[in-house]
Amino acid sequence: MEPIRIIRSRTVVLPVDNIDTDQIIPARFLRTTTKEGLGRQLFADWRYDAQGQPNPDFVLNRPEAQGCAILVAGRNFGCGSSREHAPWALVDYGLRAVISTEFADIFRNNALKNGLLPVTVDEATSAWLLANPGVELTIDLERTTLALPNGTEVRFPIEAFARYCLLNGIDELGFLLGRKTEIEAYERRRSAA
Repeated sequence: MEPIRIIRSRTVVLPVDNIDTDQIIPARFLRTTTKEGLGRQLFADWRYDAQGQPNPDFVLNRPEAQGCAILVAGRNFGCGSSREHAPWALVDYGLRAVISTEFADIFRNNALKNGLLPVTVDEATSAWLLANPGVELTIDLERTTLALPNGTEVRFPIEAFARYCLLNGIDELGFLLGRKTEIEAYERRRSAA
């Protein structure tokens, strides 16, 4: 997993509430256990027409969306099923952060474990971001701030362990493996006791 410290990017805006995980990555693409290639199916039912051709009206298909690493979405992003493929698809597409006023709990946890930063903001900040697509933002995970183009900084919450893992580019297993020597020493002491 690539560490996250600072994300600087233009935004791509999807002003839709209640985007569920089946819209993020439709169930027919869940036959894989690898993360690679899922970005092609991200929002597949919205990005492509019935013949599989890109829908030119969908925001991710527009030229100005290319290279954006920050998605701004409506309220309750990632609701629905618990599929881990949803954050996999977002990251494989090239997104590093999603900004919303609310995230489904399971999606938030899956995102944090897979290198995608869910940034929860207040209603006023969200409304401004939704109304101003393509703005350049800076997300500073170390400081837990989102810097708007006018210099205003908005703080966002994140659980300390998840923040540590993202800053260091490790998942929970990587964290435990990094403590292998300490765990083995503890087990030896415990066996001896």
